[in-house]
Amino acid sequence: MIGAIIGDIVGSVYEWNNIKTKDFPLFREDCFFTDDTIMTVAVAEGVMKGGKADDFIDAMKKYGRRYPDSGYGTRFRFWLFSDDRVPYNSFGNGSAMRVSPVAWRARTLDEAEKYAEISAAVTHNHPEGIKGARATAAAIFLARTGKTKAEIKEYIEREYRYDLSRTLDEVRPGYYFDESCQGTVPEAIIAFLESTDFEDGIRNAVSLGGDSDTLAAITGSIGEAAYGIPENIRKLAWNVLDEQLIKVIMAFEKIMK
Repeated sequence: MIGAIIGDIVGSVYEWNNIKTKDFPLFREDCFFTDDTIMTVAVAEGVMKGGKADDFIDAMKKYGRRYPDSGYGTRFRFWLFSDDRVPYNSFGNGSAMRVSPVAWRARTLDEAEKYAEISAAVTHNHPEGIKGARATAAAIFLARTGKTKAEIKEYIEREYRYDLSRTLDEVRPGYYFDESCQGTVPEAIIAFLESTDFEDGIRNAVSLGGDSDTLAAITGSIGEAAYGIPENIRKLAWNVLDEQLIKVIMAFEKIMK
């Protein structure tokens, strides 16, 4: 899950100031964590509490309210600060950017996809919102269990009908801000497929422009599973996080050992 958080932090400063190049400082002094990180931590706690819908809802409302100014979308923010526990049919990319913990806890691909759907559907119960979360979790699980990029690409294209045949150079010129799963998840997976290591994947994602922090969070979550994370990059991200978030991340990583 730390791969998603690193992607969020790196992409945070480019979300509203898009760049179309891979040549940028990986961590700037003004980098920060956003709702992508907060909700990834919430999903991790939901997994640790049991992985039921109510566990995810409780954790999302708990951490969302602790960090009220983290860039939540309008509809999610309304849900977050209300007493409502009913999903609102979203197909936004929030379901995919927060899903990585379920793919690390899962013992099988079916389990990864099942819990991805549960974590998504508490808010993003539109078919595309669920699809984006399931596809991202599947890619992470396949990567962490040693599947090749060709195998990951083939599975995601077959099962989820995303077009992963485009290159980044083909996508980049005409790609702009898109908060939907269907306009974010395929591009983030392509950024991973073209990467040579974890950092390169993050740079690929940010270079597309668009919803940079979420693109990089999704790409980073898959990249972590495929490559691992260099210790120096992990330490830089750690310095941006606060004690409360680090505590949950460490607890989650402990149960994964």
